[in-house]
Amino acid sequence: MHVVVDLRRCDNHGQCTFSAPAVFTLNQDGLLSFRRSGLDSYASESLDEDLRADVEEAALMCPMQAIMVES
Repeated sequence: MHVVVDLRRCDNHGQCTFSAPAVFTLNQDGLLSFRRSGLDSYASESLDEDLRADVEEAALMCPMQAIMVES
């Protein structure tokens, strides 16, 4: 499983950090920690399937609908 975040849509509300803190964290500036990893989108490395429920909840909770879960 991979997570893809559309960084053009993401406004750093941080709702994802509550649902999936093992995947999403905010840095000291209040930005998602992987912001510097991409300009338009961020694609995670392969994530453990045990995180799927949390990641899917994070995608649902995102007010900007910027998170996609891919197999």
